Amino acid sequence: MGFKIAVVGATGNVGREILDILAERAFPVSEVVALASRRSLGQDVSFGDRTLKAKDLATYDFSDTDICLMSAGGDVAREWAPRIGAQGAVVIDNSSAWRYDSDVPLIVPEVNADAITGFSKKNIIANPNCSTAQLVVALKPLHDAATIRRVVVATYQSVSGAGKDAMDELFSQTRAIFTTGEVQPGKFTKRIAFNVIPHIDVFMEDGYTKEEWKMMAETKKILDPAIKLTATAVRVPVFISHAEAVNVEFEKPITADEAREILRQAPGCLVIDKRENGGYITPHEAAGEDPTYISRIREDATVENGLAFWVVADNLRKGAALNAVQIAEVLINRKLISPRAQAA
Repeated sequence: MGFKIAVVGATGNVGREILDILAERAFPVSEVVALASRRSLGQDVSFGDRTLKAKDLATYDFSDTDICLMSAGGDVAREWAPRIGAQGAVVIDNSSAWRYDSDVPLIVPEVNADAITGFSKKNIIANPNCSTAQLVVALKPLHDAATIRRVVVATYQSVSGAGKDAMDELFSQTRAIFTTGEVQPGKFTKRIAFNVIPHIDVFMEDGYTKEEWKMMAETKKILDPAIKLTATAVRVPVFISHAEAVNVEFEKPITADEAREILRQAPGCLVIDKRENGGYITPHEAAGEDPTYISRIREDATVENGLAFWVVADNLRKGAALNAVQIAEVLINRKLISPRAQAA
């Protein structure tokens, strides 16, 4: 018997990706319900070869729902995740609303699947920030091998991380530049077309942005609280996929060849690392793909036991939708939940 799945925020970028991935991976569903706000009521979304009409989140009864995959923003998650969890459905939330709650596990299945058992405290599981998810997939096997002391990361984050309006803004600004039209920033603080913006989310008192803080806090919660991490988050004029330049200092010696072999064996990782023209992955090639790609692996001679490498992943998939579906698969595969209809 399959599971009844609700997708909240089904008409958004990530919600649509969740529906596609559920179909692609032949997730064991008995029913899939698309939910959204009233302004998107009745809008069509695709699930495999079927078309679903978005229903109203505010009036939906979750009493027979098994899993709720939520991608509707922090305000919606703060209000609705506890209500849905109280009705017995397990909520897997893509926003930042519950990531730092000590009673809510923050999960990347390739990294800390064992922590998922804590979901029963609130029936909520948090999905990490998109830039954190791909980073920890690459860091985990290296940490196991040589113990990470410090990480310095600069991100190159696509506009899809800021939603559909941000993607539309990049498109319209690019077109305006070629047609000598007016380029007007809207979603971003400065022009994004043919530019890069070292500013994602709000500024904090210490000068870091909230996006950078998320990477620091989430890496500690998911991987190891002893790891020191500093980040610079940058928005780039790319539609899909985030890239990261990562520098890591380890406690134990590790060579580039050793790291390459470790990462080749690691779940979720795909090493594309040839020292030749095109022997690496860019965001364009990673779009629509599931793996976290690692390239440009090399030793850093400026520190003892240091490595530098390049990490790329589709932020709508591994950074959000795919990770959420993988969490749901862990719940099922470990028999942590069973279909409520079957129990009835």
